[in-house]
Amino acid sequence: MLNRPIDLIITALAPVMWGTTYAVTTEFLPADHPLTTALIRALPAGLLLVLIARRLPQGSWWWKSAVIGTLNIAAFFALLFIAAYRLPGGVAAVASAVGPLAAAGASIIILRSHIRPRTWILGITGIFGVALVSLTAEARLDLLGVLAGISGAAGMAVSTVLTKRWGQPHNTGPAALAGWQLTWGGLVLLPFALLIEGSPPEPTSVNLLGYLYLGLVNTALGYWLWFRGISRLNPVSLTFLGIGSPLTAALVGWIALGETFTLPQALGFLIAITATVAAQTTPQRQRPALDTKTLEPASA
Repeated sequence: MLNRPIDLIITALAPVMWGTTYAVTTEFLPADHPLTTALIRALPAGLLLVLIARRLPQGSWWWKSAVIGTLNIAAFFALLFIAAYRLPGGVAAVASAVGPLAAAGASIIILRSHIRPRTWILGITGIFGVALVSLTAEARLDLLGVLAGISGAAGMAVSTVLTKRWGQPHNTGPAALAGWQLTWGGLVLLPFALLIEGSPPEPTSVNLLGYLYLGLVNTALGYWLWFRGISRLNPVSLTFLGIGSPLTAALVGWIALGETFTLPQALGFLIAITATVAAQTTPQRQRPALDTKTLEPASA
């Protein structure tokens, strides 16, 4: 059974926006400040969304949004920028493509879902396709960078499944949910950025342009769309849409940065897209043991 095409298209816009992160980081932002960059990306966007939504967490959602915000924003952003600064874009892209497999594993543990073998095969196929698109003969491996990329993707996958497990607070839209978590994530990042990296360097006009794009488009709008998708899509098929991020990064590198795009890369692009589309037709059977009464009702 297919997810609603309009929901898939709208949600897929988020990873497409995120696919521009590597190019913006390397071309527009000051080097060697991953935590500061993550902080500037998260906190202003989160506060903006909270102001737009005009709604604060209630009850258990104070700690739930803090948990998800720490995993999905603080840890993910910090690890993402560490990987971006330490790895070539291709290696970082392949590391981030493990998200669907991590989401499948988290769904088994958290949602007690039955994950079909087809999903695991499609996840591995997606990684293979991304590797064809992104890896080059000159790609170098940095152990810390690879671990950061994989850990960041896994943390985001787990937080997506947790968000699905806890549902969406009554009468609360995706803007508020995204805003809470971006704000929490930024607050968690703040002391680490100050203690480890100190005061940020004085930004240039190019830096400011990069930060503005990352905050408003890449983050505020991107996460608004992503959390809208969490309430409507299966969490495993949702994370397959994340494969669009490294594919977009490759296209941006080709179009804007003058990088090559070869026939094997085109084949990998086709393989990754095929795996992503096929994953949207793979519903996961959830065991009846899950007590759905613990889920808070989602807003329409």
